[in-house]
Amino acid sequence: MRKVAVIGAGSWGTALAILLARKNIEVVLWGRNAAHMAVMQQSRENTRYLPGHTFPNLLAATGTLEQALVGADCVVMVVPSHGFRQVYRQLVPFLVAGIPVVSAVKGIETSTTRTMTQVMQEESNGKKMSFCVLSGPSFAEEVALGHPTAITVACADIEKATEVQQLFSSSLFRVYSSNDVIGLEISGAMKNVIAIAAGISDGLGYGLNTRAALITRGLAEITRLGTALGADARTFAGLGGLGDLVLTCTGNLSRNRTVGLKLGAGKNLEQVLAEMTMVAEGVKTTMSCYHLAQQAGVEMPILEQTHAVLYQNKRCEDAVFDLFQRDLKEELIVSI
Repeated sequence: MRKVAVIGAGSWGTALAILLARKNIEVVLWGRNAAHMAVMQQSRENTRYLPGHTFPNLLAATGTLEQALVGADCVVMVVPSHGFRQVYRQLVPFLVAGIPVVSAVKGIETSTTRTMTQVMQEESNGKKMSFCVLSGPSFAEEVALGHPTAITVACADIEKATEVQQLFSSSLFRVYSSNDVIGLEISGAMKNVIAIAAGISDGLGYGLNTRAALITRGLAEITRLGTALGADARTFAGLGGLGDLVLTCTGNLSRNRTVGLKLGAGKNLEQVLAEMTMVAEGVKTTMSCYHLAQQAGVEMPILEQTHAVLYQNKRCEDAVFDLFQRDLKEELIVSI
């Protein structure tokens, strides 16, 4: 692939653009704020979302979708889930049929409970595209620093997954391939919800026992929802499942864990969001996954209590109490 368009100039989009440009691939990074993109193009750095990382020579920044997409052999979507449909709809006229379009977004559309690949399928106006998902334990800052990282790419067409695998793989960025698109999307979205819960636990001053229980039972909830929607249970034991869940629930760079920490410390959601400069996908995804679980008839108590804290003004302490007062059950592990 000679040219890649990265759509979305937040920290993750910028890190992926830098990664690809370091491999001597022409990359055009698009963001909706044209003035900010012009500053980035001139300064050769995204000082707002990923400061300290100079753009390689083959990385250009633009605020014009057509300029980003013309001649692109691959498109990487890194737009937050709440704005994803609108942006994708605008770029469809410039897409060449058949090229891989990769979602690197870890969220579910709130108004429809659609995953990002489902949104793209609905909005492609009959164009036959190859939709992929890129997900796994990968903080943007560490990818930009060149720290060893391993993630997964999924596509229903495993040959396309392999193409994208080869595109992103480098000496310190290892990519595995899969055909379980829905599994990777549900994992990527739900791990942010569990990370908020883990942050709340830490913010309340609970210890490592509590966090470990949340991660483990959170993985059980993710697996129940994913398999109910047709995912392969094995996906949830992999990089896009357990790997990303552990990272987001424990890492200090996790935006969603930060949201939980502040909620556990006594701040309300409005105060927390006012203090953040970057999007924490888990906040909106808690709402969308809550409705998705209800539609699928899947029991998800951690999700339900996190939803109650975020959207029903429930006290964090009361949510913990209610989780532990549930009927005792046998632990059932999904066979992989």
